[in-house]
Amino acid sequence: MSGVQLALDLGHRPSLNAGDFLVAPCNEAAVAWIDRWPAWPSAALVIHGPEGCGKSHLVDVWRRRSGARLLEGPAIGAGPRLVGGEDRAVALEGVDRVADEEGLLHLFNQVVAHGGSLLFAARSPPAHWAIALPDLRSRLVGAPAVAIAAPDDDLLAAVLAKQFRDRQLRVGEDVLGYLVPRMERSFAAAGRLVEALDRAALAERRAITVALARQVLGQAA
Repeated sequence: MSGVQLALDLGHRPSLNAGDFLVAPCNEAAVAWIDRWPAWPSAALVIHGPEGCGKSHLVDVWRRRSGARLLEGPAIGAGPRLVGGEDRAVALEGVDRVADEEGLLHLFNQVVAHGGSLLFAARSPPAHWAIALPDLRSRLVGAPAVAIAAPDDDLLAAVLAKQFRDRQLRVGEDVLGYLVPRMERSFAAAGRLVEALDRAALAERRAITVALARQVLGQAA
């Protein structure tokens, strides 16, 4: 797999194909786990990392591959109505924000009972979640958990380049070289920065240059 995914808005069409995910030291372990399915050692896997680090992209790759149903953490609240016998694979984003622990436990047990798989995505590992229900905590903490770490300079540059391409924007290497050492060190910040540069270039009817990058970074400071 090669490419990357970040926080994206409705103003352009990002690519979420497996081939567009950039594999780097910060995420290669998570990619390897996704590629390993269905030969996971347990029914569930937890992927965790900061906002915009690529969790949703990997969840989408796995969902396409497994035919999983995708749920959002806050949607857990319907108890037994959440899962039917046909749900053998379920992906759940924002699992650390689930309020209905009974509903989540039922979801977990139902999928496992049908020989299925669960992929959970969160910002932190299960050991850090405030889980009051002992049975649920034991299941989640006992699942393999793999982290996606903060990006290095090379990956940040590749992320920025990918975001610009998704918006059909041409940006020179000099601009990327200027942005990377000066921006916030996160994938989410890369998404916000590309969006801000896109808007500024459109508003001022100019190309994205080092001068515009300097201007946008100065406004954000």
